Amino acid sequence: MLEILTLSLIQGITEFLPVSSSAHLIIFSEYFSFNNQSLSIDLSLHIGSFIAVVSYFHKDIINFIKNKELFFKILLSSAPILIVGFILVQTDLIGKIRNIEVIAWTTIIFGLLLYLSDKYKLQKKIDSNLNYKSVIFIGLFQVMSLIPGVSRSGITITAARFLKFKRVDAAKISFLLSIPTLGAVSIFGITNLISTENLHISMINLISIFFSFIFSLITIKYFLIYMKKFSLNLFVFYRILLGLFLLLISLYKI
Repeated sequence: MLEILTLSLIQGITEFLPVSSSAHLIIFSEYFSFNNQSLSIDLSLHIGSFIAVVSYFHKDIINFIKNKELFFKILLSSAPILIVGFILVQTDLIGKIRNIEVIAWTTIIFGLLLYLSDKYKLQKKIDSNLNYKSVIFIGLFQVMSLIPGVSRSGITITAARFLKFKRVDAAKISFLLSIPTLGAVSIFGITNLISTENLHISMINLISIFFSFIFSLITIKYFLIYMKKFSLNLFVFYRILLGLFLLLISLYKI
C-alpha cells in the first residue's frame, strides 16, 4: 500500500506541476525497489490523473461542446505531441536518450527557460487571446516534453508565458492540453494490454486510480491558487537543485 501511495503521489504532483516526472521517478527507483511499478500500475496512475483533470474542468469541457472553435484549438495544439509521441514509441527513440545525465541537464536548462518566460508582464487571457497562432506555438513547444526531464506541464506553461498569458491562464492552458494527452496515453495503454492479453483489473489497480485521482485533484486545485499569487521562481529553483542532485548521482553514484 505504501508503494502505491508513493507512486500515486509522484504521478499526481509531477504530472501537473512544472517539474520533471522522469527525474523524480529516477530518484525513487534509484533508492527504492517498487514491486508494483508495472505497465498496468502506470496505466492506472495515468487514468487517475485523467479523471481528475476532466472532473476539475468539467465545466470547460461542457463549454467545448458549445464552443467548437475552442475545442478544435485544444485538439490542434495537442496533435503534434500525439503524432510525434506515437512515432517515438514505435521506434523507441526516446529510450535511447533516457538516461540520468540527459534528464539532469534538461531539468536544469528548461527550468532556466521557465524563469525567462516568467519575466513577461503583459497579461493576456485565455478567453480572448488564445488564437490559432498561440495554440500552434504552444503545441510545438509541448512536443519537447517527450524529451526525458523536460516536463509537459513546465514546457506548456513556459510557452504560454512567452506569449504573455497570465500565470493562472498559462496553467489552465497546460491543464486543458493534458486532457487529450492523458486520454491518448490511457487508450494506448489499455489497447496495448488487451493485445498482450494482460488486461486484468485488480483491487490494486482500482486503489492506484483512486489515489492518483485524489493527489492529482489536490495538485490542480492548489497550483491554480498558487499561480494567482506567486511567481514560478520556486519551481525554477527546485528544478535547478533537482538537476544538480541528479548530476551528483550520475557522477559519484551516490
